Amino acid sequence: MGFDSCGSGLLLALPDDLFAMVSRSLSPRDLCNLCLCCRSLFSLVASEKVWLTQCEMTGVVPYGDLIEWRRGISSYKALCRFLITVKPLLGIWVHQNPELGNVVYVMPGFVSVVGCRIIPQELGPLGIEDGPLLWAPVFEIIGDFDGSTVFFLHGREKENDYFYPGLLNRIEKNCNVLLLEVEPREQTSGSKLVHARSFIDHSDKEQRNLCRSDSGLSRSQKLVERSELMVPFSRLAFGDRRRLLEIVTSQVRLKAPDLARGPLFSHSRNDEESFHKYMMLLFERKSLLMQLYKLGEGNIDLNAAPELTSDPAQLEVSEIRKSLDHSSAISGALNVEDGCTQVAKRKTFGGYFRNSFKQILGKSSSMNGSRPNSKKGSSSSENKYAQLHDFLKSGDKIGLTLLASNVKLSSYRAWPNMHDSRFALYKLPMRAPTTGQEYAGLWGGTFGWPPGRPSEDKPGKALFFLLLSYEENEVGQRLLIATKILEGTHYVLHPNGSAMFIVNIDVPSLDPFPWDTDADSLPVVIQNAFVGDGIANGYGFRYPGSKPGSLYVIQGGLLAFMWKESKVILTLQRLNLQELLKKGERVPALPPIANFSYLTKSYSNVFAGCANTTNCLASPS
Repeated sequence: MGFDSCGSGLLLALPDDLFAMVSRSLSPRDLCNLCLCCRSLFSLVASEKVWLTQCEMTGVVPYGDLIEWRRGISSYKALCRFLITVKPLLGIWVHQNPELGNVVYVMPGFVSVVGCRIIPQELGPLGIEDGPLLWAPVFEIIGDFDGSTVFFLHGREKENDYFYPGLLNRIEKNCNVLLLEVEPREQTSGSKLVHARSFIDHSDKEQRNLCRSDSGLSRSQKLVERSELMVPFSRLAFGDRRRLLEIVTSQVRLKAPDLARGPLFSHSRNDEESFHKYMMLLFERKSLLMQLYKLGEGNIDLNAAPELTSDPAQLEVSEIRKSLDHSSAISGALNVEDGCTQVAKRKTFGGYFRNSFKQILGKSSSMNGSRPNSKKGSSSSENKYAQLHDFLKSGDKIGLTLLASNVKLSSYRAWPNMHDSRFALYKLPMRAPTTGQEYAGLWGGTFGWPPGRPSEDKPGKALFFLLLSYEENEVGQRLLIATKILEGTHYVLHPNGSAMFIVNIDVPSLDPFPWDTDADSLPVVIQNAFVGDGIANGYGFRYPGSKPGSLYVIQGGLLAFMWKESKVILTLQRLNLQELLKKGERVPALPPIANFSYLTKSYSNVFAGCANTTNCLASPS
């Protein structure tokens, strides 16, 4: 077949600008396949304009920000790789605890995405739009120079801010659960780990791990053996999982330098001079974090124990306990081998195991229901949970891992049913407003009229976030459901995931709106009104009842639900969380594990301040 007969000549004859427009009809995978056809097409597809177009089509950040982000990455192709990887994470993630609300909004930073927790709060004197929204950082995923990913968990311990580096394991396209885990990995020569290469995995040298000694087996033998013995983190008992996370975070943490505590995302472009100063700070911060990540701070050498010259993961729990008795004799200087990176922090094998694994392995048997001295077979508890020493056999290193998976979840009125002992966040499905579903999306507001600002008699009104979604009832009528995801009261009034009101969009309300003017003495124009039911006291906190009311659609983009009998009114406006967070106020985070997923049942605002780490990390009730 001739060169032009397959049509490649037509593509090669197109100017770069025109081919960039044509490439809008192609996916990144299509472009990668196209560049394999011949060298000429490879050069054509490598054009920066083509990949800038692909970056813009992801819709993650606007065109102007793409130009700024390009300064922190090798090419637009690498940037496109990063954007496609992290795009499924964008949106609202929640957890059932605490009941006031646990809302983490993942949004673009600077060549990064940032998980920001919205703090339950009262409405400030400037209102929703102009008042600072309180938030705390949860995690960051940063794009490296080649478009690969770097993961940092945020946390605060003993009045200091820390970063906890780890590996972004994988992100499924339709992920709905975000899991914080510990993962064993195999080390070969040097400090590299063996794992599958993919579009979302990155260089092994970036992982912050706890090294464990090589068993001396060949690589192929270890791969076969460990594939058979691989134990998922989720199969460990809750106590083992929690303690592993505590140990790893305590060993890999990096104290945040002053520059790293700077801005996480850019402000608006209203002031160009201020905007460019912010961009310079963001660029310097990203460069600093990447240096910290790659220099190896936080690596722990665990190869210094002569008692454990063979693979310590293959030892029985009793043998590890025995080695702990002798660990004080070997807790001197580190004996660094070629397979691990030496660090400035003085960490020792003996101190590490004595202070950490002595507790976790010592309690693992009782927590998992095993009886090492029993002559009988395995108990039902042993079958239910995997043993910790089996989990540790799976590799030479262990480190933090962030895993974004798609799992089958049941839900009730748009609120997912959550596992109470997983260190996880759950994604809320966000529906864009469409014809017939004009009110879908995130709304925020307070009780009382007029809306927007607190009054003199009530200076601190609780701020509510509601997710509005649609369902059909048994007769095919459309129901608008307002699910509570955050409330700013001092003590929770309504359970997380409660339906604050349910409205029948197909049944109009004839009840008049009781106010004629708004806060600026302008006339109130009611565009629509619908019949519905609002939350009320029922059979206790977990099973609220309902009372009739009406939802009013007010000109100017407001919604107001009023309970018919009491005349109590809840006024709402549509929220743009990304813009609110850009001008919001950052507050300190919780300790790392509780900062990611707070599992303790609580009815107060734990994010405004945590008395002590023990309470924050208590097991779920």
